[in-house]
Amino acid sequence: MSLQFHRAIDDMEIWSAACDGFSFVITYETPAGPGFHGRAGYVASWRELYRSSGAIKIGGSAFATFAEAEEACNTMLEVLKEPALKSH
Repeated sequence: MSLQFHRAIDDMEIWSAACDGFSFVITYETPAGPGFHGRAGYVASWRELYRSSGAIKIGGSAFATFAEAEEACNTMLEVLKEPALKSH
C-alpha cells in the first residue's frame, strides 16, 4: 500500500502522510523567496510517530518532482517495515 500524502498547511508547500507507525513529510525548497530555503526541489523526510526524535532526511533529496519524492518515501517505508528494523 502506498502512502497517501495530503497538504499539511494550505499556504505552504508541505505534504504529510503516516503509515505503520512512521510519519513522512515532503516540502518544497528554493534558494530564495517564501517558504523553506535550500537547494531547489522536493525534500523528503521520515520519523517514528511515537518517539520524540527528529526527522531523518531521505537520501537523494532534493528531488526534481513531487512524484520522485513520493516514490522515495514509499521505498523507505518498505525498508522500515522489514522485520530486522522493527525489533527496536
